[in-house]
Amino acid sequence: MDELVDILDEQGNRTGKTCLKSKAHQKGLLHPTIHVWLYTPDGRVLIQQRGRHKDTHPLLWDVSVAGHIGAGEDVKTAAVREVAEEVGYSVNKDDLEPIGTFKAIHKIADNFIDAELHHIFLCKLNTSVQNLTKQESEVEDLDIIPLFKFAEETWGLANSAKYVPHGPTYYKTIVKEIKKRI
Repeated sequence: MDELVDILDEQGNRTGKTCLKSKAHQKGLLHPTIHVWLYTPDGRVLIQQRGRHKDTHPLLWDVSVAGHIGAGEDVKTAAVREVAEEVGYSVNKDDLEPIGTFKAIHKIADNFIDAELHHIFLCKLNTSVQNLTKQESEVEDLDIIPLFKFAEETWGLANSAKYVPHGPTYYKTIVKEIKKRI
């Protein structure tokens, strides 16, 4: 779905300009997104397999929930919306624990540069994966795996080709922050 997004400056501040997400990707304009990592108190993390028809990284495993922040939309409001849309799980703003931002720029093709500022949140998952409902157009599959296995596969690089290439620093941050909370 194409939607209006805010354009950010190099420091991540809104410039007052907006454009369609497709145009931001075409021109490599920095824009905001959310990443929500859902984890269980017993040390497991929910991962999603990206849909087979996604423009970027189809069928790779990724963050529990990710999405674009609409133009003028509050960051936490976008996160709550995306969690409900992508995995059918209801959370409120107070459930979201912000752990920082991460700038990612990936050149997918000559006319597709994904320049995003990810606002990253952690959120406890208080239900089983069987109770979640994946958004068919966005999500191919869901899995819940032990944090130790997730760490091995991402920043341990045992199976890094399975995942969206956010890089070891990104994944180490996620693992360390979840580990502090379990």
